[in-house]
Amino acid sequence: MSSPNILILMTDQHSKYHLGCYGDDVVRTPNLDALAARGVTLDNAYCASPVCVPSRMSFMTGRCPSANDVWNNNHVLRSDIPTWAHALGVAGYETSLIGRMHFVGPDQRHGFEHRPLGEYSAAHPGTPRRGGVLLDKLSGTSGQSRRAVEVAGRGRTTYQAFDDAVADATCEFLQRKGEDPGDRPFAAVAGFVLPHCPFAAPADLFDYYYDHVDVPQPDEAERANEPPAIRKFKQIRGLYPPLDEERIRVSRAAYFGLCEYFDRKAGAVLSALDQAGLKDDTLVIYCSDHGEMAGEHGCWWKSNYYEGSVGVPLIASLPGTLPGGQRSGHITNLMDIGPTLLDLVGADPLPAVDGRSILPSLSSPNPEATGETFSEHVGQEGIPSRMIRQGPWKLYNYHDTTPPALFNLEKDPGELTDLGRDPAFADVRADLMARLEHGWDPAAILDQIGERNRDLELIEAWGREVDPDHVDTLPVPFDSEDVELL
Repeated sequence: MSSPNILILMTDQHSKYHLGCYGDDVVRTPNLDALAARGVTLDNAYCASPVCVPSRMSFMTGRCPSANDVWNNNHVLRSDIPTWAHALGVAGYETSLIGRMHFVGPDQRHGFEHRPLGEYSAAHPGTPRRGGVLLDKLSGTSGQSRRAVEVAGRGRTTYQAFDDAVADATCEFLQRKGEDPGDRPFAAVAGFVLPHCPFAAPADLFDYYYDHVDVPQPDEAERANEPPAIRKFKQIRGLYPPLDEERIRVSRAAYFGLCEYFDRKAGAVLSALDQAGLKDDTLVIYCSDHGEMAGEHGCWWKSNYYEGSVGVPLIASLPGTLPGGQRSGHITNLMDIGPTLLDLVGADPLPAVDGRSILPSLSSPNPEATGETFSEHVGQEGIPSRMIRQGPWKLYNYHDTTPPALFNLEKDPGELTDLGRDPAFADVRADLMARLEHGWDPAAILDQIGERNRDLELIEAWGREVDPDHVDTLPVPFDSEDVELL
């Protein structure tokens, strides 16, 4: 099939450890599991940066954050950097973005021809959110601070309302395509915000998981061998002293509930695809922009290089083209999705990309951990960092005096033994560090960020003064939040 339709379901902050098809026997994800049974599940997929906007912009362009010059959730992707949506449009595809992509600034399309449903946060920098406050009782719980775990419970949030709207709009889109496919294949992204915190889930789901959830607690041996970079991560985000067992149980139960809530949305969309008669002609991809630590190693959220944060779920299904029920150990990245789509449909490749097509490893999956990829980040610490995954090895390093961290994921999948200062692995560290540092210039990155932030100050001041509307804004419903804090 040279021109299949393309449907990408993309979530925010879904750990690959919390889907049934990735081995979780607690979280119920029957619809994503069924998708995996029809397609290929990637066991070693990563994001280009373990934070929303940098990761998503790399997903769109196929370029790493340092090439996009996008490092935090306020940075704007330049409109003259081409995306795979541009390339598919040139190749004859009708492209649509339904819901979230977390573009920042005036350009909320970046190559998408249509936007059937806008973004709840689509706005010019500096302007206030439209349609009322996003969160009321849960104010401050969508970020990375201790409050985001301590304030949690059961109920409904505006995030759930947004995802309901995305699922409904996607189902309507697919129904229309089934009735009138037109003369071009479609490529659509349905962008969801769940299971991103705040940690509040519908009562039925919360109550189920509260009774079933485990409560991870690092033991003394793990704390003693904790990478120095993780200690700094916890200090900055207020995770010392450790959270008590009840706080972990409540927040973890809510997070698991949100994972299942999204799975229900995915089920509705996949059912609509089938009912429209499009399932056999459509490549379906499921992925998330980054993970969620959910209490593992005493950490929450993202912004570190543990597998729960930087690893992502990635599933691809195309009946008759990709094998069903297979797993691939190939080391891949969200940056590779765009090049893979273009390779699949025979379109011209994007220029100057860091991602590579993984079509061969999807067509003939191999469980071995082959290949290499990178992830980059500049977080609240303000310190550039980079990770390399190569074969069984993962190494990451910060541009300061923090020692590098090294793990053998084949022998130590739980990342409990940091080999970053073990003299027995000096040669492995040296080889990986040489690869990690090739073309990597942290000092230049800090200069670029300084310049971007300086320019953004004026743009945000303009937004506050002029307060312009944005055509792609989806107003936040006033009455969507109904939460019982526990």
